[in-house]
Amino acid sequence: MKRLAILGASGHGKVVADAALCAGWDEVCFFDDAWPRLSRNGPWSVEGAFSGMLGGCGPSFQAAVVGIGHNATRLAKMSALREAGIPLVTVVHPSAVISAHAHLGEGCMVFAGAVVNVDTRIAAGCILNTGATVDHDCCLEEGVHISPGANLAGGVTVGAGSWVGIGASVRQGVTIGRNVMVGAGAAVVSNIPDDVTVVGVPARVL
Repeated sequence: MKRLAILGASGHGKVVADAALCAGWDEVCFFDDAWPRLSRNGPWSVEGAFSGMLGGCGPSFQAAVVGIGHNATRLAKMSALREAGIPLVTVVHPSAVISAHAHLGEGCMVFAGAVVNVDTRIAAGCILNTGATVDHDCCLEEGVHISPGANLAGGVTVGAGSWVGIGASVRQGVTIGRNVMVGAGAAVVSNIPDDVTVVGVPARVL
């Protein structure tokens, strides 16, 4: 029986769990530092704190994924799990469409209805949320989150740790820097530097 451990017993974690079960995992369990006060996440059990995962795989679970939406935290927890020798997996909902010529790094999450087109490279720990689209020749660096319904045209680069908000659109060939927050519904039509928040149509630095 294949059992997947998910770190982060939140609403986002529930979506990860549901996608994992749809993708063929037999069971999921959660770990969260709110345990033992938090013992369930929807229909699934919370079996311990983060430290409980670091003892390694065994009968409890065979692999893990970090179901935490916050980008920097997700990457830090992934690094700790790697150091502990725990296999990290990518979870792809079966209704997502991923080109055979795209690359997904370890620990990514691709939710229902997402699309990734040819020659796109997605680094470790990225989230492609419900209905997000990433077109041809894009490059997403580590820990990027593309929110539900956001659309990236071809040849877009998104720097590590950046977050593209719900319903946002990014024009072809644009580069978004590292640790950028793109606001909900924004239209990004020109390059964005590192460490800023942009909002509006067209998107401007807040």
